[in-house]
Amino acid sequence: MFPSRRDFLAAFGATALVPLARFEPSNGGATMYGLIGKITTTPGQRDAFAAILLEGTNEMPGCLSYVVAIDPAEPDALWVTEVWDSKASHEASLALPAVRAAIAKGRAMIAGFSNRVETTPIGGAGLPGSR
Repeated sequence: MFPSRRDFLAAFGATALVPLARFEPSNGGATMYGLIGKITTTPGQRDAFAAILLEGTNEMPGCLSYVVAIDPAEPDALWVTEVWDSKASHEASLALPAVRAAIAKGRAMIAGFSNRVETTPIGGAGLPGSR
């Protein structure tokens, strides 16, 4: 059974459908917000779905990092790791037309979500405040 749009947004938000992007924080140094999660696609759809995740827009205000990775142990699984300058920026991204279109395009390829974890990033390569 395919998850609904609401299930998808609740699990990962629309940010799971945009390419790697780096932006300067726009919220004056507030606490960063992170998400890590696993998406399992319907059989044989991993690569097509990964392409959708990576074809979105670079215009994601507040998105500091968005990484899509293949799970080497599961042929239909992807891992998505996101870092935002704030939770509010992440939530605002859900209203972008390109993000909404990508969700609609990929929804039927999704078999499920698991291992979703919210994090509070404190630094790392390329992130604000890191050396």
